[in-house]
Amino acid sequence: MLKVKYYLCSLKIFTKGGIYIMLIIDSKDCENIDKALKKYKKKFEKSKILLELRERQHFTKPSVKRRNQILKAIYKQQIASGKIEVK
Repeated sequence: MLKVKYYLCSLKIFTKGGIYIMLIIDSKDCENIDKALKKYKKKFEKSKILLELRERQHFTKPSVKRRNQILKAIYKQQIASGKIEVK
């Protein structure tokens, strides 16, 4: 039996280390391309490449990032203490 490796690469992105991201899907014996594509889509979502691309579209100043982090922390703390009820 043949063991096939599908090399599916949708996006080539430079990460901070300057490495290309490439998703490799190993297929089992007699597995068709539809199942391999389904595995690829799941791997793609888990790798969060699309989120990183959306973040890199616009530059956000470090002060704005810090402010957003502080506001998120305050919100989480209010939920934990019971001041805000989440549906």
